[in-house]
Amino acid sequence: MTTAPQTSTLGYFKWSFILTAVGLALGAWLGWTTTGTLGGMATVFFVCTVLAVLEISLSFDNAIVNANKLKEMTPVWQQRFLTWGILIAVFGMRIVFPLLIVVIAANIGPIDALVLAASRPEEYARIMNEAHLPIAAFGGTFLMMVGLKFFFDHEKDVHWIKALERGMSRFATIKGVEIAFVLALILVFSSFLEGEEATTFVYCSIYGLLTFLAVEMIGGLLDASQQTMSAAAKGGVGAFIYLEVLDASFSFDGVIGAFALTQNLFVIAIGLGIGAMYVRSMTIMLVEKGTLAEYRYLEHGAFYAILILSVIMYCQTLVHIPEVITGLGGAALIGISLWSSIRYNRREDTAHSEQTRAEA
Repeated sequence: MTTAPQTSTLGYFKWSFILTAVGLALGAWLGWTTTGTLGGMATVFFVCTVLAVLEISLSFDNAIVNANKLKEMTPVWQQRFLTWGILIAVFGMRIVFPLLIVVIAANIGPIDALVLAASRPEEYARIMNEAHLPIAAFGGTFLMMVGLKFFFDHEKDVHWIKALERGMSRFATIKGVEIAFVLALILVFSSFLEGEEATTFVYCSIYGLLTFLAVEMIGGLLDASQQTMSAAAKGGVGAFIYLEVLDASFSFDGVIGAFALTQNLFVIAIGLGIGAMYVRSMTIMLVEKGTLAEYRYLEHGAFYAILILSVIMYCQTLVHIPEVITGLGGAALIGISLWSSIRYNRREDTAHSEQTRAEA
């Protein structure tokens, strides 16, 4: 992916704006064809808009983490992620994934699941909601490992919340410390559940942990073998797989939460698909403008937001937590980290100016 400094901020969102117009028009048409009233059309239009905003608010941290990984990838694999990846994100996670859950949970075929979504949306939504516990356990564990890996790094020398992050960086020299922490947390949360729910939570959490470790291992092996064949291939298919699984983990909460607003799978796909396109645009902008390097604490805010999201997903196995809290919490952390970065840059500029004047 080539640097394009001439691109304006709004220019990065050109295709997102186009998809928004097409998606909302499609949503309005869907509302008219299903209800035959202007009120029904307006309702579906509004729901699509809210879902898009919800997805964007939940995915600020996703865009930052994607950009953090993408900057290490080759231009070829960057482009593949931003093309293939968005297709997987929109169609795979927003359409295929909810259908797959119903296929497994209800033990029916894919076509039957699609018919169920179209003809009996209430039953479809019930099955999706019943699948929330294993999804939250799996996704929460994977995201927690992603967040902890960032902080438990003995080579990490930039700290935002210094006392906490320095401690985690020192403990990183102990092999498997983040795995032990996650396993302990799994045991704590499972103790609040009973019977089959507790067993399901533990098993799915372990699967989430094993998936993270497997993706790390497979990604390392694939990228290492590619590097052996060609030094220019570093940061290729392994990083791509990692980002796709990461995107899937971020999507779990939004897809399940969307059923609280509507039970129509196609409306959900339109709304969340629009939001996913904005995440792609934000990712490209962050990589090309070098925003992560310019604002030193922005990544920290994103990874703290990931850790909080993972804990919220665990807590949602016990009590319902509105998705708006998740979205606003993550956005607030990223906003505070951005503000801290701006303050740091101003202090550095002031110190540099004073040093220059003193030397003159």
